[in-house]
Amino acid sequence: MKRTARTIDDEWSFFETVARAAFANPFGATRDELDMAIGGTGPDASPEEVLSAMIDRVRERVTAMQRADRADLRRFDGGRRETLQTVLLFHLFHRYAEPFDRLIRDQLDAGDTPCRVPWARNVLEELSRFGFPEDDAVRFFAIFYQLRRAFYFIKHGLVGSSPSMRNLRRHLWDCVFTHDIRWFEARFWNRMEEFSLLLLGETGTGKGAAAAAVGRSGFIPFDPVRSAFTESFTRNFVAINLSQFSAGLLESELFGHRKGAFTGAVDHHEGIFSRCAPHGVIFLDEIGDVSVPVQIKLLQVLQERIFFPVGSHEPKRFSGRVIAATNRSLNELCRTGGFRDDLYYRLCSDEITIPPLRQRLKEDPAELGYLLDSILSRLAGAVSPRERQLVTKVLEREPGRDYPWPGNVRELEQAVKRIILTGHYRGRAADRPEEDEAGRLAAEIGAGTVAAETLLTRYCGILYRQHGTYEEVARRTRLDRRTVKKYVHR
Repeated sequence: MKRTARTIDDEWSFFETVARAAFANPFGATRDELDMAIGGTGPDASPEEVLSAMIDRVRERVTAMQRADRADLRRFDGGRRETLQTVLLFHLFHRYAEPFDRLIRDQLDAGDTPCRVPWARNVLEELSRFGFPEDDAVRFFAIFYQLRRAFYFIKHGLVGSSPSMRNLRRHLWDCVFTHDIRWFEARFWNRMEEFSLLLLGETGTGKGAAAAAVGRSGFIPFDPVRSAFTESFTRNFVAINLSQFSAGLLESELFGHRKGAFTGAVDHHEGIFSRCAPHGVIFLDEIGDVSVPVQIKLLQVLQERIFFPVGSHEPKRFSGRVIAATNRSLNELCRTGGFRDDLYYRLCSDEITIPPLRQRLKEDPAELGYLLDSILSRLAGAVSPRERQLVTKVLEREPGRDYPWPGNVRELEQAVKRIILTGHYRGRAADRPEEDEAGRLAAEIGAGTVAAETLLTRYCGILYRQHGTYEEVARRTRLDRRTVKKYVHR
């Protein structure tokens, strides 16, 4: 029997919803809503249940098309062909998500040598049966791997439930695939080196983790003859802290040098621009500390895509992507002449500010638990509720919930290590002179993270330790002596 027109329309309406989900940012609310609509789950379902139901429904529809001998792109044209292509790619991507995740973990263990992918032939054969030309199948397989790496490293490298962290993950995904992945697939999958990024934020906020998530998520071609990708993503990301080198040595580290270029140059040296893979990413940390002569050379690399090793007149080509970061105000540096405007505008295809820890905790106090789980898992391999509870109690008791975490996530990790070693962590200002405590309190007031009662308690304590009498504190605060004494003894 022929299927009714209504059944066919319902089928394609479902497929169009799936196509919209495929193009949606996986870290955004729109994707969550579409997944629930596809899978038929409600708002009370867990993320795992929503994803599982969505994948099952798509698989059922694709399987039904296969049984009817209709899951073949060559039988369609126009908009329906595009929709079906997206649905089939979406289906296969999720079907092989676990093998791709295993490949990512295996590659992390293997390092710079690309791992073989013996199951790649299965995916390529399925793409071929769906009507994909061979070259397109190989390219889409490489994009599958890129999508999975981006999701893996953005999700696991930047944990947190606060709105600012959810926004950051969405933002980073767009920096890998553009805000419309259809543009990326059609035009930019092999042209993202033109889009430099600038990461801003305080020390210890996680600029390096954000850069690594983007850097490890670049496109890497697949070689079906070798059944392996042409590069390891571990080699595709190269990082350098520019502030740890003198100006002369920094040029050599960036661009390399020829033998005899200067005293001590006893051999040729390849800089990081030479070592970067064709589709790789270089992370230039602390870009705000670089001298103007080095800035000019960096500008040449970004504008002309060539550089010269120290002591050489032979140009070398750079075809990777650049991500730069600083904790300094580039606006101020540009205004005072410490940073070139033209270099700034070459770096800022997009500008991302990494939120400080105090902001994240203010938005969502549960953020601390996610971070502790991540840190403890990295340190110990597993997390027990008792260990997490002990660390949490120490942090709440000693630096306190109003502690501003001036060292951000990096300080939190060291705090956990100190608690494991000593059972205590009092914060950076605990053993410093009293003016440091006043500065810390001022920072918390500026961040809006201190309660009124806590403010009075700590302010009275600071004044009492400075002046030594309740009467003097009462005079300065315009409180009565008994109230001052109560706050001091708290």
